[in-house]
Amino acid sequence: MRDFHLAGRSPVYASNGMAATSMPAATLTAIDVLRAGGNAMDAAIAAAAVLAVIEPQSTGIGGDNFCLYAPAGTGQVIAINGSGRAPRAATPEALRALQVNKLEPTSAHSVTVPGAISAWDLLSRTYGRKGLDELLQPAIRFAEEGHPVGSKVSYDWNNSVAKLSKHAQTARHFLFDGKAPKAGDLFRQPALGKTLRAIAKSGPSAFYEGEVAADMVKTLNAAGGLHTLEDFARGMTVAEFVTPISIPWRGMEVFQCPPNGSGMIVLMLLGMMEGFSTPAEGAFSPERFHRHIEAARLAYRDRDAFLADPSQVDVPVEKLISRPYLDALRGLIRDDAAMKELPLAGESDLKKHKDTVYLCVVDKDGNACSFINSLFEGFGSGILAEDSGVMLQNRGYGFRIEEGHPNCIAPDKRPMHTIIPGMVMKNGRAIMPYGVMGGHFQPMGQTLFLTNHFEFGLDIQQAIDLPRLFPQAGRVQIEHGIPQAMADRLNRLGHVCEVVEKPHGGGQAIFIDYDRGCLIGGSEPRKDGLALGY
Repeated sequence: MRDFHLAGRSPVYASNGMAATSMPAATLTAIDVLRAGGNAMDAAIAAAAVLAVIEPQSTGIGGDNFCLYAPAGTGQVIAINGSGRAPRAATPEALRALQVNKLEPTSAHSVTVPGAISAWDLLSRTYGRKGLDELLQPAIRFAEEGHPVGSKVSYDWNNSVAKLSKHAQTARHFLFDGKAPKAGDLFRQPALGKTLRAIAKSGPSAFYEGEVAADMVKTLNAAGGLHTLEDFARGMTVAEFVTPISIPWRGMEVFQCPPNGSGMIVLMLLGMMEGFSTPAEGAFSPERFHRHIEAARLAYRDRDAFLADPSQVDVPVEKLISRPYLDALRGLIRDDAAMKELPLAGESDLKKHKDTVYLCVVDKDGNACSFINSLFEGFGSGILAEDSGVMLQNRGYGFRIEEGHPNCIAPDKRPMHTIIPGMVMKNGRAIMPYGVMGGHFQPMGQTLFLTNHFEFGLDIQQAIDLPRLFPQAGRVQIEHGIPQAMADRLNRLGHVCEVVEKPHGGGQAIFIDYDRGCLIGGSEPRKDGLALGY
């Protein structure tokens, strides 16, 4: 139980419906939709659309979407891949002919055709009760009438000033005298409101064809991009239902979207960690963190080598999440020292050698939605299609220009993706839609959260609150909440800890307690949002 002498907040309890998002206005929007007769899918789409307006550094209609949906009473988990593809002209040869030998996050060549609107439309038509014409209305109001900028949004915005300054049209609309808005400043996006109105009236064709598509293609071409109107027209149907992947874990089953998303890394980490005994010192102990760091080093090694678009290359998912392989990887992890070197990717024998929004909703019927939408890095590419108000993502930055690599850029190819919704099932029922946003951190964040809650017994809010760390680029990036004594112990094991200024990720989760008939929600303190129920 929480110590009420200390700062923090309690989990949220409700009995009918619940939503957890990274902005209060988006959470309230979801609750309003539920109370007006919409289901969890309707509420998630409406909330995501609001976030696409009021949290513009993290998400937008110029980005991508993945979703896991567990319809009540079916025992199923439905997965959708709403990630966009590279233009058909995007080949390594074409890029090198333009003197592009490495993709840059602010380049038009890092912009893939957005998939979010395609996904929202498909999800709404298939599982929603209300249409986009109704669900987009709250977002339209925020875009046209304006909204006060949130504290974390302002913080992130300020860190993106240099990117927003690179393109004149972006600076005109997203900087004020060269500066980011302060928390509480009113921000309006009338051009985006007009585009949302067009989508509400005419559906996805208003985005992927006609004036809006022409504006996006014109803007990208002016920045050197190879995009065409035909590329965008094909994007209208890019979203597709896919078969989710899962592993049994602690008497439950954890579900993820398959590649090109990085959900398999979550399953690899859980499979490795499950074989360890629970550390006596608990969740906030050097032993626990050391094991998690080492498991992440192994799992992310395989991610970088294999994760790609399975429609164009073979991704050995079955092997990578298999019990024998994960058991063998666990055997490499020693409690007394960090690994000085890792085996080759896909091997277990040492001798051989950024910003997203996540939200979840559960409705009164028990439908559970795990939903994530993203521009990738802060403000995506920083390229704004001015007339339509669409900020364009930089998901293509995940590609490589390296023939033979599984993630080499190619026509109509999806890049390696970081956004991953999660769903926990037990006895054929959804018990927790959950997610942790934050670029490459997401698999690490999800598994820290899940083990905090289900292994170490922290309540859902405490499990989100606990300070985080992440191994990256040969170092372990620790939040301010990790004390120096903990860092010193990890350093003695062979890690190199460094404090990072920007916190790791942001999570939301809703636990469905069938025995007591209540919903229990938690929301990220590193963001501006909250969980609400009724």
